[in-house]
Amino acid sequence: MILDNNRRNPSQILPSEITPESVYLHRRQFLKAAGVASAGLLLPVATHSQAATLATLNHQKTKYGLDEKLTPYEDVTTYNNYYEFGTDKSEPARDAGFFKAAPWSIKIEGEVKQAKTISIEQLMKLAPLEERIYRMRCVEGWSMVIPWVGLPLKALIDVAEPTGNAKFVEFVSIADQKTMPGTRLPILDWPYTEGLRMDEAMHPLTLLAVGLYGKVLPNQNGAPVRLVVPWKYGFKGAKAITTIRFVEQMPLTTWVKTGPREYGFYANVNPLVDHPRWTQSSEKRIGNGLFAGRIKTKMFNGYDEVAPLYRGMDLKKYF
Repeated sequence: MILDNNRRNPSQILPSEITPESVYLHRRQFLKAAGVASAGLLLPVATHSQAATLATLNHQKTKYGLDEKLTPYEDVTTYNNYYEFGTDKSEPARDAGFFKAAPWSIKIEGEVKQAKTISIEQLMKLAPLEERIYRMRCVEGWSMVIPWVGLPLKALIDVAEPTGNAKFVEFVSIADQKTMPGTRLPILDWPYTEGLRMDEAMHPLTLLAVGLYGKVLPNQNGAPVRLVVPWKYGFKGAKAITTIRFVEQMPLTTWVKTGPREYGFYANVNPLVDHPRWTQSSEKRIGNGLFAGRIKTKMFNGYDEVAPLYRGMDLKKYF
């Protein structure tokens, strides 16, 4: 694969740019002990409107993940992979405050009966909003348990009316250089794009999230709407989605384009297939403390109900 001379291969990203959990937690504890937070020198968690910090989404609880220990809200909103705001885990929460997630609309195009544009308000009325507690796994070996609020992607697909030629769904995120400092750098080929096979997109577990912990999504977590596919690694979760495109051919997604030997299109959580730089057989749960041990990773992140989608596939080849 030939990379753009100005774009950096993931293997060229320095370890110092990807903050380890232990460093992040030690730094946060130090700042708290020093009284920095109380002095007002730390920026507040960024949200897409002033009222959003107090907003409660009208949603219903579901059975998903009720037996799970939730990752604390503070960790969920301050330890993020969101390269549009920087490669360090703390940069999205620090630098996302100027991002404008309202007003917002999503273009629906490609292999559909008729292209259309839908506002975020219209999207949230397509189906009842639900809270689903999902385990989320990162290729770097850490994981979280997050109570997402959203609606099944299937609800939007039904409205989109894809034609018989639609075999895949492509998601395109915004890349606003004015408010997203990471997009000014050739780290990735912007805008960020992801994709799912049509049957994956239609699966009941696949969610368009508009909130977490009962509140609207903070900017650093993908406001105002992001994709959540709990049996796949986190990079499949396109954030701040502006376009949903139905296509006949498998889309060339951002991380497949940048590092095809490290990031496969399917990105299913598979403890038998290691990432070249990280083990996938175990994970560290964020929020369990500095000295908590690693836990064994489960196939499909423990969501066995999706296994029929991949019956007969070589999951080491199609990783």
